[in-house]
Amino acid sequence: MHQPSPLRTALRLATSGVPVLALRRGKVPFGNCRTCTGNACGGRPNMKTSGPCDCPGVCHAWAAATTETAVITSPAWAAAWRRAVCVGYHPGGAGLTVVDLDNADAIAWARENLPPTRTVPTTRGEHWIYRGTMGSSNGVRPGVDIKSLMSYARYLGPGTGTMTALPDAVRALAVKKPSPARTALPAVAVSAGSGGGQCPHRKPAFLERGIAMAEQRIAEASSGVHATVYRAFLAVLSTHGRCGCLTDTHIARLFAAAQAKGETLRHCTDAWTNALTRLGL
Repeated sequence: MHQPSPLRTALRLATSGVPVLALRRGKVPFGNCRTCTGNACGGRPNMKTSGPCDCPGVCHAWAAATTETAVITSPAWAAAWRRAVCVGYHPGGAGLTVVDLDNADAIAWARENLPPTRTVPTTRGEHWIYRGTMGSSNGVRPGVDIKSLMSYARYLGPGTGTMTALPDAVRALAVKKPSPARTALPAVAVSAGSGGGQCPHRKPAFLERGIAMAEQRIAEASSGVHATVYRAFLAVLSTHGRCGCLTDTHIARLFAAAQAKGETLRHCTDAWTNALTRLGL
């Protein structure tokens, strides 16, 4: 039976209100163009193509996802579709949350602890899809990831069963218990600059987007976590390290994202220090 191309699948999903993007080999988004490397362009604030970045391409992973057919079929996206192996979508942009169950043990746990909903088979497990959104979080328990806001999931078909509302049991999975030993912030600093604590680049939301995208980049790292953490720290510092707008709260968020991926406090401190040194701060 002839299988639909990724582009045809993407257009069908987009017309139903699901923001889509092309995924390359490895089931990952295409990398940023040179202009957008390190999110130097400011990134995109959501799944729309308007915002700080006006790059017409598929940059910025989940934030490139769109329902606009004119964008999906544009020349700027054509090369990506020719190389695409599958279609990704932004669950949060569609008002959904995907509980990604990666193995049989995770599925068995879900059947005992979560209300039934629409399920989609994956290569190794299942996606359980609920109506409603929440923050995305990987590794909330063994073999379980949550993909919703600021994340993408692979489209594997419509699934079976009736989709139900996002339960508190899923939301509770992403609530991290405080761990003073892991989250204590060492004496790290950046140049005070002359910004007086205000980000002078654009609106105040520009800083928030930069921190959020750095957190997301770290959270989605499937390999090379050390290098990913360093590059994320470097990207934030290269934009905000001299204007005085970074606070201990911002730094703590970045460290917490890295520690959630298994980085030690020492690794975080070393990566931050190395980034400061690289930029001469």
